[in-house]
Amino acid sequence: MSKVRVRYAPSPTGHLHIGNARTALFNYLYARNQGGEFIIRIEDTDVKRNIEGGEESQLKYLKWLGMDWDESVDVGGAYGPYRQTERLDIYKKYWQDLLDRGLAYRCYCTEEELEKEREEQIARGETPRYSGKHRDLTPEQCQAFEAEGRVASIRFRVPDNKTYTFNDMVKGTISFNTQDTGDFVIVKKDGIPTYNFAVVLDDHLMEISHVLRGEDHISNTPRQLMIYEAFGWEPPQFGHMTLIVNENHKKLSKRDESIIQFIEQYDQLGYLPEAMVNFIALLGWSPEGEEEIYSREELIKIFNPDRLSKSPAVFDQNKLAHLNNTYIKNADTDRITELAIPHLQRASRLPAELDEEQKAWTRKLVALYQEQMTAASDIVDLSEVFFRTHLEIDQEALPVLAEEQVPTVLSALLAKIESSEEYTASHIAALIKEVQKETGVKGKQLFMPIRVALTGQMHGRDLNETIFLLGRGRVIERLKSQIKGA
Repeated sequence: MSKVRVRYAPSPTGHLHIGNARTALFNYLYARNQGGEFIIRIEDTDVKRNIEGGEESQLKYLKWLGMDWDESVDVGGAYGPYRQTERLDIYKKYWQDLLDRGLAYRCYCTEEELEKEREEQIARGETPRYSGKHRDLTPEQCQAFEAEGRVASIRFRVPDNKTYTFNDMVKGTISFNTQDTGDFVIVKKDGIPTYNFAVVLDDHLMEISHVLRGEDHISNTPRQLMIYEAFGWEPPQFGHMTLIVNENHKKLSKRDESIIQFIEQYDQLGYLPEAMVNFIALLGWSPEGEEEIYSREELIKIFNPDRLSKSPAVFDQNKLAHLNNTYIKNADTDRITELAIPHLQRASRLPAELDEEQKAWTRKLVALYQEQMTAASDIVDLSEVFFRTHLEIDQEALPVLAEEQVPTVLSALLAKIESSEEYTASHIAALIKEVQKETGVKGKQLFMPIRVALTGQMHGRDLNETIFLLGRGRVIERLKSQIKGA
């Protein structure tokens, strides 16, 4: 096949996980780098596990990450249908062909019989595998089982003691022998094909040239190669990406609550999609050089599967926070403000509807903290000082207010703010300079008591902007309170 055609094939059984997002992204980057085609196919045959809205959620968050595709359920294409449940008639034709050629057969074993067989094998210290007891049933035996009301599954006849070898784009040469592989089910009793059968037919019929997927699929590959061989088809080029592990080098489990693992959650926290793409791209793939910040366009240009890592990819939460902070710092303040407002509203810091004055105030608030934010949701904790009804002084800051010059400085500032008509950050800076001239107090002895008296903290963002955002009324009230208590 000359044209690169790759696919991402999610099951609509849940939301877009970071590992699946990486699979989709690497396939997308490879297709775009090669001028090829990126297909999204929905593997929905595990009907019991499908969740309502699962398919829509997958597509929504792939789009949120900035990916587009050439063929799928929503854009159509020449190789559809793109949902497996809509391809059942296609699969039937091919499994019937295998039955007709004796490469597959009907198995009438019950679950109880198969479980008993497994237990006996384990007790003997053997690797559990189907014994092949229904491999060579006569038509009469089949009829007898059906007369009992038994429903057959269809099993693939595994070649005896045969070695299958493939050259993996990541792992190199991999070989498997069929010695421990029992005849496996390709069609379940309900007439739904199993993953290993359907995926081969879909990949072949959709002319998929390369399959980039997680290394947990390596064990599926020999079975798929057997099916390719049975039909005389050439398999695609496989590449199995290493696992994503946590900071303790344990496999990333969806039950591990110490790491946020679903793309939707990052969206809700106010992460930027371009930062997520940058971070995900570096999970198990490394570009040449030391640079870490890449746009989607740059990633497309430099993506090379030869640089996929052979070692597990560590999910470094600090690195993600650093990357997102870098993107937030460089983003337009209006954009970050739009992301931050819902978080302030949920925390009851802002009303449900904002007028123009409130929007302008919130934009200045976000601008004040934009450099510190690792996610838009951080604004709630960072800006807490502006929403306190009662000012609490940090313990470490109390000695500052005990200094002898403090009443003089605060009284002078109060008088100037009360008598001034203008109230802007730049005018506040001018007023503080006037206080300095009048009192002779400067540097830390001037600025620190003002900050502590108004915020309760010794450290914070730009003092003039902070005083402006606190608002004239609140500033006058806090200054009076401190002067009175001094």
